[in-house]
Amino acid sequence: MHLLSATWQNLHKVGTLSTTCGGGVSKIPFKSFNLGFHVGDNQNHVSKNRSLLTNLLPKPAVWLNQVHSSNVVIVDEHFDFDELHDGDALYTQLLNQPLAIMTADCLPILLVSDDEKEVAAIHGGWRGLEQGIIKNTLECFSTEYENISAWLGPAIGPNRFEVGAEVFELFQKRSSSFIQAFTLQTNGKYLADIYGIARTLLTQLGVKNITGGDYCTVSQSDLFFSYRRDGQTGRMASLIWRK
Repeated sequence: MHLLSATWQNLHKVGTLSTTCGGGVSKIPFKSFNLGFHVGDNQNHVSKNRSLLTNLLPKPAVWLNQVHSSNVVIVDEHFDFDELHDGDALYTQLLNQPLAIMTADCLPILLVSDDEKEVAAIHGGWRGLEQGIIKNTLECFSTEYENISAWLGPAIGPNRFEVGAEVFELFQKRSSSFIQAFTLQTNGKYLADIYGIARTLLTQLGVKNITGGDYCTVSQSDLFFSYRRDGQTGRMASLIWRK
């Protein structure tokens, strides 16, 4: 099983990991470490894969029903762990409680405060990013945004993410700073840099320590599931927790 982790320096009281496609029990086209129940895989295989993941964690992770929104779910002492909540980001101050975000081209973003007392995980599809999912998640933190670190996990690369002109126009209306994240093609569509979009949003909000953004889920088929590449496929997870 090949696992990735956030590339933060001097943060020792926070755990992170990001799964890849190998090391599980699912069969083609979900080979093999699929963590998504909603993609058509054998449910027993998914359960086994999640159990394998849980063995690496201090306790079972909190999962979401991700709906490409800007909704943040706060995991605190009043949280109902028996309910699958709708949303696209998780925030907590609880100790040893992993937060999980599933992706297969969208951008997972992990956040931690410098004092390591607050953590969050974001599912960053272009719709959620445009609607303010990063801002809404940062607003859950009690510290200044410059005291928060962000890691950009595996997502579709800037040479593979083709979008329509309407997506470019939405971001252009928000700020001219986003123009550099889009490249016009001869077919009238654009190549979008989802990493660049996220960096711009984080920077505009005051986050300074931003790492990651080094992978492409589409082109690195040996490591990652990709919905854009394969259609029916599995889901990876990126997780964060306070130790």
